[in-house]
Amino acid sequence: MTDHATETATRRYADRMSERAAPGHFHELVPGVQASTIGIGTYLGDEDAATDAQYRRAIRRAVERGINVIDTAVNYRQQRSERVIAAALADLAVRKLASRDELIIATKGGFIPLDAADPRDPKTYFTETYLASGIVQPDEVVGGVHCMAPRYLEDQIDRSRLNLGIDTIDVYYVHNPETQLEGVDRDVFLRRIREAFAALEKAVADGKIVRYGTATWNGYRQDPGTRGYLSLAELVGVARDVAGEGHHFKVVQLPYNLAMTEAFTRANQVVEGDMITMLQAARRLGIYIMASASVYQGQLTRNLSPVVAEYLPGLETDGQRALQFVRSTPGIGTALVGMKSLAHVDENTAVARVAPLAWFEFQRLFSQA
Repeated sequence: MTDHATETATRRYADRMSERAAPGHFHELVPGVQASTIGIGTYLGDEDAATDAQYRRAIRRAVERGINVIDTAVNYRQQRSERVIAAALADLAVRKLASRDELIIATKGGFIPLDAADPRDPKTYFTETYLASGIVQPDEVVGGVHCMAPRYLEDQIDRSRLNLGIDTIDVYYVHNPETQLEGVDRDVFLRRIREAFAALEKAVADGKIVRYGTATWNGYRQDPGTRGYLSLAELVGVARDVAGEGHHFKVVQLPYNLAMTEAFTRANQVVEGDMITMLQAARRLGIYIMASASVYQGQLTRNLSPVVAEYLPGLETDGQRALQFVRSTPGIGTALVGMKSLAHVDENTAVARVAPLAWFEFQRLFSQA
């Protein structure tokens, strides 16, 4: 069995889930590789065994019910989220519920993580693990928390592979690279991102990751000229400079939901001289979009306008409607939502039984929402 998601295996998974999911529940992450339009996130929660157990059960249930995208980061819950994914993958294999090559596992590196399993105090842990070892140079760190130097990313990829219990990561993101712009000028940022992409292309060649991208919060939502602004065309251009047309910069994660619609509504990206939206830019440049904060950390699971329910039939809760809005937006590939409880998994995966809205239906909803 291949230790990453494959075309054959993800198609097999999608076919197996056809009784649980309506048409349109799977999109192509890259040609042939099927990704569910809902993904499970692992960001929130305490750093304790009880939360680990919740996530372990939730991941198993999500995969059983049609979700094959699992999102995490090395710094989530001080590395515990990655480690609980490893436990869930083992459960799935033992119970023969899913094979590794059917699942798309994404993680991130950039924010310097603590380690919940390490007894040292944070300052000592950071100094001994990263500075004294030479993995990080002090001038490579911005704000005391963020680094994307090649040596550091290489270390983080290996840590994530060990934590996740896998040889190859399907999607590896530079985590919030716009954080660097809080401490360095744009020319320095572009040099650093070029070096980071070169390191990630090497990780692809070494079989440690399959593809890479950027997971952001503000970068792609801001207007050109602002300090933390990210240009998708510029970053794709950097990847082309590093590795040619065969580069592996293929995925972007950014927040998108009923309250944060900038990716769909704000024309702030320039591609070939045209000022267009982020989703339009991604489509032109061949980038898959993972939407984070689909229900805005629970804020959109209640008290939505009755108009939303009117234009999103077949759903029972506001949380389901918020999720359906995101996965129905043209250009969104996968809507990520954090899930720990089985009840939330069941509620959210029920959305998969309803087809995403057709374009004309989405237009009607958007004009009223």
